Amino acid sequence: MGGFGQRVGCIVEHLEKIYFLLQSRSRVAFSTAGGNQVPIDATHAPGLKSWVQGANAPGCDFPIQNLPHGVFSPAGSAPRGGIAIGDQVLDVAAAVAAGKLKGAAAEAAAAPTLNGLMALGRDAALEIRAAVSALLAEGAEPLPALLHPMSGVAMHLPTTVRNFSDFMASRPHCYRLGVKRDANNPLPPAFHHLPVAYHSRASSVRVSGTPLRRPWGQYPKGDGVVFAPTEAMDFELELAVWIAGENELGSPTPISLADSRLFGFGLLNDWSVRDVQRYEMPPLGPFLGKSVMTAVSPWVITAAAMEPFMVAQPAREDGDPPCPAHLTSTRPDALNLQMRAAILTPKLRAAGAAPHIVTDTPFAPMSWTPAQMVAHHTSNGCNLLPGDLLGSGTVSGPKDGQEACIAELLLRGPMQFPNGETRRFLEDGDEVVFTAQAGAPGATTIGFGECRGEVIPAHASVT
Repeated sequence: MGGFGQRVGCIVEHLEKIYFLLQSRSRVAFSTAGGNQVPIDATHAPGLKSWVQGANAPGCDFPIQNLPHGVFSPAGSAPRGGIAIGDQVLDVAAAVAAGKLKGAAAEAAAAPTLNGLMALGRDAALEIRAAVSALLAEGAEPLPALLHPMSGVAMHLPTTVRNFSDFMASRPHCYRLGVKRDANNPLPPAFHHLPVAYHSRASSVRVSGTPLRRPWGQYPKGDGVVFAPTEAMDFELELAVWIAGENELGSPTPISLADSRLFGFGLLNDWSVRDVQRYEMPPLGPFLGKSVMTAVSPWVITAAAMEPFMVAQPAREDGDPPCPAHLTSTRPDALNLQMRAAILTPKLRAAGAAPHIVTDTPFAPMSWTPAQMVAHHTSNGCNLLPGDLLGSGTVSGPKDGQEACIAELLLRGPMQFPNGETRRFLEDGDEVVFTAQAGAPGATTIGFGECRGEVIPAHASVT
């Protein structure tokens, strides 16, 4: 009976995969070689399990349906490419050396930076996703020698970031902060016509876990302007967008192909020095208030992994102008993500308590999608390079508790913590922790891991 039951179980699992694919056929599209959409295929099947048992645990961020790329180093070893599976990291370089993964995509995914893999485009990501899914699937030969426990490795920046642009795509975020400036015109004049953005500082992008030293800066205080450590250190919860491929300078990427430029996604903390930022912004925009550091999560959730979670962009509100034709997409381009920000104070840490969630917000209602950001960014012929980084802007929703930065949260008063502590802005020793999950009916939920960073004391002097 045991053998019969096992065979029946295999048949049921295969039927489940076939049903999932049939249900998804209306959304299965051509590969990026002929268009911009990636397929939903057997690698997304909700019944798929892995011989890596941690990947099958309920609530796991990295089930076999995810397979995000990153760069890691085991103790005493050089950085190399890896793929997250459960609580383990698949050593892609070791898999290539053992002949278990082959081809240009696998070799690029094994490198100490993912720029080369992103240069190959999304077809390469699909190729290695299929190969790794087969390698790690339940029923395949277990290869524990190719794995490293996540707890025993160091994570690095996924790419050598040459360019970083930060957008502002949340209407509630713009409204809440804009109404303080001009109650009659809280939104930027261009907000409904294009995804507003600025070029930020690539050299200060760091991987999750990098501490943020409280910066010095100039800001009004009392009757004058002081040069002192900031008193208004803030976070901004954003989506990181990693760019695939390259367009020649002078050649825009049209909206019909913009999705093919999206290699994957992650979490991004746009650390913000509010007192410095407010003082320096007019008329050229932020400078030292934003360049102090930007933190990103180490794992790149591929566009292929996100395909089951793509949803329609929300309709525009009554009275809003229509979306410009060159930014209007014909496919679901919004991401069904739930994103959270939490703060771990020194007292909570000492008590062994969990970080306190201060923000729990959806990404899908954002006014502009990552594809529209790419189409706009390149519309003047600007060339985006493999491994370039885009920030979505603060992912604030319209409801209380969906404010994705402290500046917005403070509009309802100081933040309250379960142990009785309060905060206006971040204090030394406070650690900010971002998480996110993507879910949809009939699909396995996947996570993004963490993006975290602790505020450490300012230098005693910078003179």
